Amino acid sequence: MFSVKPANTPLNSSISGDRRLRSITGAGNNGGLRRTHVAVSGSGLGGRGSVRAAISSGDKTVETSAAAPVQSKEVTGSLTSSSSSSSSPPDGIEVRAVVTIRKKMKEKLTEKMEDQWEFFINGIGQGIQIQLISEEVDPETNSGKSVQSSVRGWLPKPSNHLHVVEYGANFIVPNDFGCPGAVLVTNLHGKEFYLLEIVIHGFDGGTPMFFSANTWIHSRKDNPESRIIFRNQAYLPSQTPAGLKDLRREDLLSIRGNGKGERKPHDRIYDYDVYNDLGKPEKEDLARPVLGGEKKPYPRRCRTGRPPSKSDPHSESRVEKPHPVYVPRDETFEEIKQNTFSAGRLKAVLHNLIPSLAATLSSSDIPFTCFTDIDKLYNDGFLLKDEEQIEVSKFPVVGNLMKQVLSVQERLFKYEVPAVIRRDRFSWLRDNEFARQCLAGVNPVNIELLKEFPILSKLDPAMYGPPESAITKELIEQELGGMSVEKAIEDKKLFILDFHDMLLPFMEKMNSLPGRKAYASRTVFFHTKSGALRPIAIELSLPPSPSSPQNKHVYTHGHDATTHWIWKLAKAHVCSNDGGVHQLVNHWLRTHACMEPYIIATHRQLSSLHPIYKLLHPHMRYTLEINALARQSLINGGGIIEASFSPGKYAMELSSAAYESLWRFDMEALPADLVRRGMAVEDPTMPCGVRLVIEDYPYAADGLLVWSAIKEWVESYVEHYYSEPNSVSTDVELQAWWDEIKNKGHYDKRNEPWWPKLETKEDLSGILTTMIWVASGQHAAINFGQYPFGGYVPNRPTLIRKLIPQEDDPDYERFMLNPQHTFLSSLPTQLQATKVMAVQDTLSTHSADEEYLGQVNPLHTHWTNDNEILKKFSKFSAELEEIEKIINRRNKDTRLKNRSGAGVPPYELLLPTSGPGVTGRGIPNSISI
Repeated sequence: MFSVKPANTPLNSSISGDRRLRSITGAGNNGGLRRTHVAVSGSGLGGRGSVRAAISSGDKTVETSAAAPVQSKEVTGSLTSSSSSSSSPPDGIEVRAVVTIRKKMKEKLTEKMEDQWEFFINGIGQGIQIQLISEEVDPETNSGKSVQSSVRGWLPKPSNHLHVVEYGANFIVPNDFGCPGAVLVTNLHGKEFYLLEIVIHGFDGGTPMFFSANTWIHSRKDNPESRIIFRNQAYLPSQTPAGLKDLRREDLLSIRGNGKGERKPHDRIYDYDVYNDLGKPEKEDLARPVLGGEKKPYPRRCRTGRPPSKSDPHSESRVEKPHPVYVPRDETFEEIKQNTFSAGRLKAVLHNLIPSLAATLSSSDIPFTCFTDIDKLYNDGFLLKDEEQIEVSKFPVVGNLMKQVLSVQERLFKYEVPAVIRRDRFSWLRDNEFARQCLAGVNPVNIELLKEFPILSKLDPAMYGPPESAITKELIEQELGGMSVEKAIEDKKLFILDFHDMLLPFMEKMNSLPGRKAYASRTVFFHTKSGALRPIAIELSLPPSPSSPQNKHVYTHGHDATTHWIWKLAKAHVCSNDGGVHQLVNHWLRTHACMEPYIIATHRQLSSLHPIYKLLHPHMRYTLEINALARQSLINGGGIIEASFSPGKYAMELSSAAYESLWRFDMEALPADLVRRGMAVEDPTMPCGVRLVIEDYPYAADGLLVWSAIKEWVESYVEHYYSEPNSVSTDVELQAWWDEIKNKGHYDKRNEPWWPKLETKEDLSGILTTMIWVASGQHAAINFGQYPFGGYVPNRPTLIRKLIPQEDDPDYERFMLNPQHTFLSSLPTQLQATKVMAVQDTLSTHSADEEYLGQVNPLHTHWTNDNEILKKFSKFSAELEEIEKIINRRNKDTRLKNRSGAGVPPYELLLPTSGPGVTGRGIPNSISI
């Protein structure tokens, strides 16, 4: 056995096979005591450290002394003995395992003391057992041949990098053992540890064998079963070596669980459930319907098994902060990510608490009274009066940190100036910016080509009145400069942002909520000869009533002061509609919620040996955890989304209705979505098979570059593993995976005819490209611009509190006297605005440990041992680097008015890379925030 001290290297490193033996002595291999001093250096762990080891044969261990005389000899490859002991022992081959474990970066004193005890337990061989499993079958057991050993040797004094440590184990394996394909790890300690990888040295060929883990190893007291870690070799089910077949099956069975009982924090069990944990049935105002089922269809989420609510057997009891919602153990945030998210939460608390307390102390939640109030959020921060500071310091919920902040400085955190007003403070007022954001903003996925006129609703006219829009042909033609509506439609010059049918069924309920007033909007745009998109008419609709059977109002920009201000109010209502649909449908539903079943099915049905599992693994990171946090604090009854967006308590019901009427897997592919919306036409001569109707459509133009790169990478990957005829249709794990996604994960859509078939490698490539695009490019495009665009409240109000005053309304005179006050008092209050700004700021933040598209986490560099695949991935990475250059060039092209010009922010949301923080760019591999 041998112990290994941690190398002086950063955490983001991994053990490399390119290690060189600096000095070795030996005393033969006749079974007597061997004394060996090993100092290993090279590229492993940054190449700057050394490995000091005490190696023994049998149970006799002698720790080497640094002063022991050594003979120098260089050996490339695996750890082997010098010539005096180079031949194999009579009873087998001596091999060594290096076990790399990550420790916490910030440890409490008690945890440091526990580490020392762990070192001691490991030193005497009672902490970690590892068992090598061969790919070859033992004829006596009919399962893989195996040999077992224990980690031994305690570590010397910790290095500068306490969070990475190495241990070792020594094996004597029979000469006919064959190639090791798995390692069983048993944790005898009382608590879990995080295993980065195991590297085996000494088998034929001298090449180290990597068993990438990147997983939590549970304590045996929590679960007596050993963890199975497979070698970084991909096998289709039919190609699985005989010695690994049982382990492959057992590992999948353990991940699926039995569907019973409450899940414990150490579990890594993936199963499905409905969204029945959003409300609190015991509090009537917080009771929420179950999402998932015939009445309110929805994708499934990860099952926690918590007991039902006492008030409603159909609803699951809730877990409130700071207690975590269960997700399988390896899905939880790692320490760096946790720290980033905590910092965001703290920022949110500081931004929310002070306005909340101020509102409590003043007995009202005040609106913005002038634009200077909004500017102060960026210029001054939120300033409390002296008497309010005294009251706040007494407030029972204010902890020591808040009291320290208040005592050190009056001014708390300031918001960063959002990108949308950083270059041009008044851009948001202009029609061209309102239209530009439909193509290059945070929600560029709702605009459609207007294909028919008149504009008709598909809603039941018996309930919602006449289907015809109030936007007339005559009104539109006034804005077309002599062109007819028919000609404009034929030439693909008219576009529409249509939220009418989605929102009108909810309008009566939404407007019954205190402090909320909304319309269902339609906005028509004209694409001018200059290439600019111009809004020409806005229709705002309310449900019909006996006094107003067609309750629809149409607004245009007009040419006088009154119509200008009413036009601004109409645009604000459109932006509020857009904000709600963006957050609840395009962002939450279409990326977060719909991705969750793919992740659950991948773990349940695809072994970690499966090549498709290895392909998808980077695109699943953190998603279940962020979704669980959302159910706890964002989309829950009374949560931030309900408090801050127009639909209020009906937010998730709206999301469910959109899933039922709009969501289709086959339309989540970017080219298919663009064609469906009429924003592109099919063209086989183009790289993605589509040609954009508006060339200067930054989201689509950049998105198609990223889509094309993902598609090419996926197709080459699939071709590599599925070169044989019928290899896709006969892959039992793959077929079970796709079947489960359709029939369990998206159970309420299981009978839809549009689900793609999975019979050929082309089918598989299309399905995987769509999934990876949704997790990476699509989520990036509609998430990381939330604060850059929404951080300035007037640009994207998330709710409106007043209807537009009509001439016979009591408020109309006040509007005429002070239209600015009417506009500002229609926006979210200061508390509502600061709350949503804090959330948008957090959701727009990249963590320091973010993994971007085309990049591999340095700790995951041994994800595969297939050099052909690594070459293909390098090509994919190089293509993304080229895409970044292309996008940067486009942003400097003065002909592209939607991404360049005086005060116009460049379109960077689909630039592949980013640094940490709110950058407005970067495509993470996965939905991680």
